[in-house]
Amino acid sequence: MLGWRILISVILIPSLIGIFVLDHRTGEPALYLFGLCLLLVWRAAYEFADLLKTRSFSPSFPLIGCCSTLIVAATWLPHCLPHVVARGDDVTLLRILGCFDLPMLVFSLSVLAAFLRGAIRYREPGTTMESLGADILGIAYLGVLLSVTAQLRWVAGVQAGYLVLASLVIGAKCGDIGGYTLGRLFGKKKLVPTLSPGKTWMGAFGALLGSSIAVTAWLHFAPGYFFDNGVPCSIFWSLVYGAVIGVVGLVGDLAESLIKRDVGKKDSAVLLPGFGGLLDLLDSVLYAGPVALLLWKVLPLATWMTP
Repeated sequence: MLGWRILISVILIPSLIGIFVLDHRTGEPALYLFGLCLLLVWRAAYEFADLLKTRSFSPSFPLIGCCSTLIVAATWLPHCLPHVVARGDDVTLLRILGCFDLPMLVFSLSVLAAFLRGAIRYREPGTTMESLGADILGIAYLGVLLSVTAQLRWVAGVQAGYLVLASLVIGAKCGDIGGYTLGRLFGKKKLVPTLSPGKTWMGAFGALLGSSIAVTAWLHFAPGYFFDNGVPCSIFWSLVYGAVIGVVGLVGDLAESLIKRDVGKKDSAVLLPGFGGLLDLLDSVLYAGPVALLLWKVLPLATWMTP
């Protein structure tokens, strides 16, 4: 199991770094990241629909995939459109689009589409609401969480996009590593034994510790790489940010466990030996993404934007 995890990590990490380097050079449109997000959406939608096809659930893979894709595309549109429309006075479309929160508008329309599907498929009482709820949950889980997380690409400036995104991924994954290590070595008291028997309070502390240390180190050294005169982030605020990401990442892991246990599955899929499915790999990142976006907006982390 550990050998598979190491092997897959050795393959995935350099591949992702290569994509991120290419995307960093594209500037604001971030088209490589957009393509990666679309691949993630469709694979995750397939896993989600297949995972919940049990009992009276029958979520629609095409509906979840299409709606999630449109939500993610709506997040990218304001960043791509200025580079496509004609220069000069032709800014009417940009002004119109600026009046809407496009991702939430698309999500609202997606909910209507889910209800329409349920109405068309309705045959008898007691067979519709479960599938309808599964469709809406899938769209929110994949489309909304991923689109909000992707906004980290621009929240602290285009140049700092991958400094910020990496802080989330490093925090979430080092939290997973810290939780696994301390939990295996010293964990005794179970955190939520009926939901996730392997998680302990010591593991939860390890997640907080691992995330805090890794994020603080990243935000101390990374600004110097991304900016000529990059000022390291405050150690105090970096620790706060890392600790919160570690805790929320753990909650995301428990949320994914809740879905799997309720439908009687151990993993979301068998895509990656040692990890499970894509949803198993992304759970902590997806749930921590919106919180990370909030923290980057309210905490004084972006020292390079300080006048």
